Amino acid sequence: MTTTENRANASGSASLIDVAATVAGNIALEQLPYSLRLILENIIAHEDVPSRHFAAFTDWLAGSTDPRQVPFRPMRILSHDTAGIAMLVDLAALRDKIAEDGGDARNVNSAVPIDLVVDHSVSVDIASSSEARKANEQLELERNRERYRFLRWAEHAFENLRVVPPGNGICHQINMEMLATGVTAIRDGGAAIADNVIGTDSHTTMINALGILGWGVGGIEAEAVALGKPIMMRLPPVTGCRLTGKRHPTVTATDIALGVAARLRAFGVVGEVVEFFGEGLESLPMGDRAALANMAPEYGATCGLFPIDTETLRFYRMTGRDEGPIALIEAHARGLGLWRDDKAALPDYPRLIEIDLGEIVPLIAGPHRPQQLVPLAQAAESFHQAFPPVTDMAGKFIRAGDVAIASITSCTHTSNAHQMIAAGLIARNARQRGLSTKPWVKTSLSPGSRVVESYLAGSGLQESLDELGFHIAGFGCMTCAGNSGDLPPAIVDDIRTHQTPVCAVLSANRNFEGRTHPDIRACYLASPALVVAFALAGSVLIDLTADPLGIDAEGEPVMLRDIWPDESEVEALVSEHVDAGAYRKAYDPSRMNGGTWQEIDIPQGDLFAWDERSTFVRRPPFFGDTAVRARLHDISSARALAVLGDHITTDHISPFGRILPDSAAARHLDELGVGADAWSSYAERRGNHEVLQRSAFSNPRLKNSLADGRSGSYAPDRNGTLTSIFDAAESYKQAGIGTVIVAGKEYGTGSARDWAAKATYLLGVKAVIAESFERIHRANLVGLGVLPCQLPPDMRAQDLGIESGTEISIEGIEGLNGPRATVQLRLVQPDGTSRTLPLVCRLDTEAEVDEFRAGGLFAEAERTAAE
Repeated sequence: MTTTENRANASGSASLIDVAATVAGNIALEQLPYSLRLILENIIAHEDVPSRHFAAFTDWLAGSTDPRQVPFRPMRILSHDTAGIAMLVDLAALRDKIAEDGGDARNVNSAVPIDLVVDHSVSVDIASSSEARKANEQLELERNRERYRFLRWAEHAFENLRVVPPGNGICHQINMEMLATGVTAIRDGGAAIADNVIGTDSHTTMINALGILGWGVGGIEAEAVALGKPIMMRLPPVTGCRLTGKRHPTVTATDIALGVAARLRAFGVVGEVVEFFGEGLESLPMGDRAALANMAPEYGATCGLFPIDTETLRFYRMTGRDEGPIALIEAHARGLGLWRDDKAALPDYPRLIEIDLGEIVPLIAGPHRPQQLVPLAQAAESFHQAFPPVTDMAGKFIRAGDVAIASITSCTHTSNAHQMIAAGLIARNARQRGLSTKPWVKTSLSPGSRVVESYLAGSGLQESLDELGFHIAGFGCMTCAGNSGDLPPAIVDDIRTHQTPVCAVLSANRNFEGRTHPDIRACYLASPALVVAFALAGSVLIDLTADPLGIDAEGEPVMLRDIWPDESEVEALVSEHVDAGAYRKAYDPSRMNGGTWQEIDIPQGDLFAWDERSTFVRRPPFFGDTAVRARLHDISSARALAVLGDHITTDHISPFGRILPDSAAARHLDELGVGADAWSSYAERRGNHEVLQRSAFSNPRLKNSLADGRSGSYAPDRNGTLTSIFDAAESYKQAGIGTVIVAGKEYGTGSARDWAAKATYLLGVKAVIAESFERIHRANLVGLGVLPCQLPPDMRAQDLGIESGTEISIEGIEGLNGPRATVQLRLVQPDGTSRTLPLVCRLDTEAEVDEFRAGGLFAEAERTAAE
């Protein structure tokens, strides 16, 4: 793990800013929510005249509906490899452009520390084998050598960049266990303020469990911060969430995360900060808090912030942090009023919601969305609602409702020691009763931290998990990110021949259509323990609260309650086997740098030597003559490339999983001589714009209403011929005709995937018209110069009557001089009839209007670097 960074970590003797004294007489600090206190401290620390921004906080307290913008300067950036490589190839290309213009390429560096964790490229190619981890890591290196060679160059060429090599865990867990400092010095010798972070993954919110403010942004926004720009933001709405009661012994962190997320989503916290407090926190260890903070994107919040208390400090100690910094974290929290004290007066929360943890029951979520909450007893009912029962045919390898994949995976739960120990005890107890997983279930375990390996082995529970096929397949975001590997050919043939709706059950946070595996139509989120239980049952068409998992050697039925571990046994094993020594060992630099990472050759020079033959890393086209040059011009006589429904995710817009036959990307690679066995995934080729622009809207579950009922990447071209969306877009570009995307509610939900916006731009799309937008994707569209426009509240996208030949104009863009201005949508149908209606131009801040007018982020970056 090489670094040339200039990181200023705070020691126990560092000085703290007296925020209360600084704002005395101007802001009622004790009335501000905790998140706003952290933003205020950040402004005071970074601005020469911070008082000019105080009015924004007094306006917020007064209930202003149009708060002023303030500058927020993140202390650091977190990224995983698939998003990070997209960011770094942009910075490398900017270095080229600056050098070509006679400037010093070395001026292009990150203004803040970047931690890039290589965790999204390992796949479950080999499972249920003691050799799985070693084999999968070797396959990962072979597939990704070109990408990793670029990252090796980057970690030496760029200042402030630290790369965590593959095989060490998931970025969000490493962020909590190693990277987070709690309090950080502004600069060497300077005052210390609260640590904060932005990340190029929406689940960066996990860090809020430690009382550290952090949220996900698109890679484009991260690049802007890396180049020295503050995030210009309006102070967000804040909802206080009082947690009361105590969970039942059979209720897991997953159940709490799913249950609380569903309540918050129903309450309505989209775009808000949620702050948790109340006596219910007494029964939530850090792993449970982390699960709930991780799920903030699923309940729609910018983040879910926890206070700092003795449990926070216990976690820092358990993970091997030194006492000096821990003491400083406590002093800072008490000084700024962030320390949990249930006797203290609450901040002025505009809205409050109370959730009783004692009311939460064992849950799963699915089959397509995290918010589709299902009590455990109703699993079969939920499946049949989505997939009406069909008559099973004899002789099939797999039937409707069968579990094809059972994976303990993702950052949300696979480093929660209580959850993992419980799953191991379920496995032990099941084996003692003679139970085994069903033969059609592909099982895998991919922990978020290498510490998990230590305590599962030390407790003897890994042996039982191995006996059920849950061997460690690698340390990374594997099945959760769609890197599930292949299913047996006989199973795949059976699914495709009979169109059998089969299931995956994951301990993950996302279960969007087409994400886990292209042949799996249903996916349920569940706790690690329930993943093991469903692998034993082999089907979701079972009531685990009443039906047996199987029959033991004595012919007796084995119920889930029979093998469910006692809470005291879980706690005893956690206390015995999870300690600071295990964390210090896991994060020892010599251990983290092991394996073949150091054997990869490092290209030299300030400029990267692009290989024109590479199909993984190419110089992107966003700078110079082909750069984005958005202008505030009206859009005239464009055509709809796609008319889509509600909840279109970034997985629909820019798929993450494997490249499928007959896709535009597959045809492109085939033309370049890349065989099907080496196509790999879209995630692994995110350093190649030519592949990624062909991936746009190529999810096999996409439904474009212009595609004559076909699912997948289909659209009519300018002549009305049905073809791929990429080829249709090319036909419009060749004819000089602009295109737009039309969609329903919550367009762009999902992972913070900058390529969803980049690929949209490269298709030639001028605007996206939707009923509502997800925060990160909307901002990314703005950064690329694609105009986001929102329909009136009473208007549905499907009611616009848009056909393939409908002419679409957006008038009033020229001359826009402020945020959220009204423009006019004019539709002219092929028969000559027309209608006009208003749209809200979703340039939400003055900074976004200026950025769009200037030509988008890349044009601004080019000018800034040149200066």
